[in-house]
Amino acid sequence: MKNFFDELKRRNVYKVAVAYAVGSWLVVQASSLLLATFEAPAWAMKAFVVFVALGFPIALILSWAFEITPEGIVRESEVEPGKSITHYTGRKIVAITVACAIAGAALFALQLVKRKGSGDKSGAANPTVEKSEIKPNSVAVLAFDNLSDDKGGEYFSDGISEELLTVLQKIPGLRVAARTSAFSFKGKSVTAPEIGQKLGVAHLVEGSVRKAGDAVRIAARLTKADTGEEQWSENYTRNLKDVFAVQTELAQTIVAQLRGQLAGGTADSTSKAQIQAEVRAATKGGTKNVEAHEAYLQGRFFLGRHSEKEANQAQASFERAVQLDPQFALGWSGLAQTHVWLCNYGTVGGQQTFNAHLTAARDSIERALSIEPDLPEALFPRAMIETNFDYNWKGAAETLQKALALAPQDATLLLESGNLTTIRGDVAQGLDLYRRAVALDPVNPQARAFLASNLVNLGKQAEGRAEYEREIELNPTAPNSYAAIGLTCLAEGKPDEAVMVAQNLPNCRGLCISERQGSRIRMVGTRTPATRRRPACLTHRSTAIESSQGSALGCNVEEDGFGGRPIKVNVPNEKPRA
Repeated sequence: MKNFFDELKRRNVYKVAVAYAVGSWLVVQASSLLLATFEAPAWAMKAFVVFVALGFPIALILSWAFEITPEGIVRESEVEPGKSITHYTGRKIVAITVACAIAGAALFALQLVKRKGSGDKSGAANPTVEKSEIKPNSVAVLAFDNLSDDKGGEYFSDGISEELLTVLQKIPGLRVAARTSAFSFKGKSVTAPEIGQKLGVAHLVEGSVRKAGDAVRIAARLTKADTGEEQWSENYTRNLKDVFAVQTELAQTIVAQLRGQLAGGTADSTSKAQIQAEVRAATKGGTKNVEAHEAYLQGRFFLGRHSEKEANQAQASFERAVQLDPQFALGWSGLAQTHVWLCNYGTVGGQQTFNAHLTAARDSIERALSIEPDLPEALFPRAMIETNFDYNWKGAAETLQKALALAPQDATLLLESGNLTTIRGDVAQGLDLYRRAVALDPVNPQARAFLASNLVNLGKQAEGRAEYEREIELNPTAPNSYAAIGLTCLAEGKPDEAVMVAQNLPNCRGLCISERQGSRIRMVGTRTPATRRRPACLTHRSTAIESSQGSALGCNVEEDGFGGRPIKVNVPNEKPRA
């Protein structure tokens, strides 16, 4: 037996075993990165690991039976004892093993540093959710990667994932993160556990889209957010005209997977039929016209950019969509939303252009609802018009109530409903709506600003200031939030802190606390050329500086005008200083 182990040592079998193990570790690490890059299915990595493991005994057998000589590889039995160079071969094997170990350690360290760095960056900018608060029925649909040769096709990959997200939002029993938060990780190196914590979800849907001519390849996978473990994956390679069937199948499969895990098994035939009916109801208002669908996705993409130039591009895309398919209810809804956006933010054309956009928005809404009476995407712009332009707040409340009954997890609807409820005087209910919106859209700074404003209005200064600070973490250049924090400091009788906040206001001259005058703080607002709007401390409702909100802050606010004229805030119960 001793001779056998000595022979194993002489033939370098031990060294080959160690070298194979180290080399396999390096190859498996590199393969995991490459396979993920090419969107390989989960079984590919498993098959590769099995293949590498099966090679281990083969390598040992070969090292026992053969020897490497200057003449090549020959059988060990054919090598004369005096001509064996196994000791030199052993040194080479050791050198190769050390090189592989160094390379593997470097690759492993690089992955750790990359994860830590991405975690630090995203962690500093986004509040996280406690693991105990994450519901098992929660999911986020991340922006699918655009793998098409045409990088201008980003609208298509974004649109596919956004439509899937919208469908899942309407499925009863699921909690789906809002688009703004889910898409905020696009193009960033963030791990699944980090995304899950920041969005407060248990599951992630990821994928990619490759479009070439009339062919489209959609790869999708469902993973556990806390571990990154893949639960399901599938690739769909179809003709472009079949993309609608793929989207439906994808939504049904994801719902079935999630419900099956919640129930501890797979969905039966009855639940499958129910899922099909729910997905069918959630996808109403669409089109079967491929060109109209592409134009619609382009419109959604441009509208999401929130600029006047791209809003005009969105309008053109939606108009083309409904021209190609006049029965495309979602196309009419998108067109209506674009006209409402231009009514709110358009700067060209004056009153005549505003009236034209408002009329076009009303017409588009009517067209959409005549096709699909229960379409949340069309009810939303109607509520916007009723709230902001018709001042029909009762009608707007009824419209939003109907829309939320159809899409209870739409954070945009929740924010608009919170705004309207607060305006009508029910601040407590508004607070509940804002909290629900932030829970679904935790990385949206606007949602946090509305929540902070409502908290301040209710006299919850410390909690409101904390929300403003979270908004600043998400958007460090938001002047309105700095102004609001300054006002909460004044309301709490901390004028010196208010001065410090105002002096650190970034990239804006909208608020400047210039001096104390006894119990009075003199605040100066100036018009910024870039925005041509009221000063930061006056423009955003979150600053709570209007008369009703000023009393909530406990401050007596005197507005002497805009464009550089002073705004005086009296701090109560503050004795003049010598």
